[in-house]
Amino acid sequence: MKLNELRDNPGARPKFKRIGRGIGSGKGKTGGRGVKGQKARTGVSLNGFEGGQLPIYRRLPKRGFNNIFRLTYAPLNIGTLDAAIEAGRLPASGQITEAMLREAGVVARSGKYAGVRLLGRGEIKRAVEISVSGASATAIAAVEAAGGKVLLPAAQAATE
Repeated sequence: MKLNELRDNPGARPKFKRIGRGIGSGKGKTGGRGVKGQKARTGVSLNGFEGGQLPIYRRLPKRGFNNIFRLTYAPLNIGTLDAAIEAGRLPASGQITEAMLREAGVVARSGKYAGVRLLGRGEIKRAVEISVSGASATAIAAVEAAGGKVLLPAAQAATE
């Protein structure tokens, strides 16, 4: 078979129904638009219009606030971090950075995350020095209990 011999399966692309081409076509005269009225005319766009009834977007209550400047962080549990070090994907000594975590595939590489937030689920058995954008109090306590250190941007800026 050659590229010029490729064809769609029969019936994969139905033939376009030509409307407004006489009563014998089955879609003549009004062309499937019914009779008269605003929607029978051309150029009508009635999104959300419900025939004079109060539209649903006005009937339903609006609540809350959507902050367009909100930053989302990639979650990283200390149990996952410990498993990655044990598997050899991350170094057991030296400082672990967010770039190293992304490169090792421990956290998502996606650009939708502003950084990495360390969370306290699981347990860590070794002393590690990790630099992340944020960390929960339980995660910091668990890392420090194992003899490690969590470096946060605010703490780093204060020491420099």
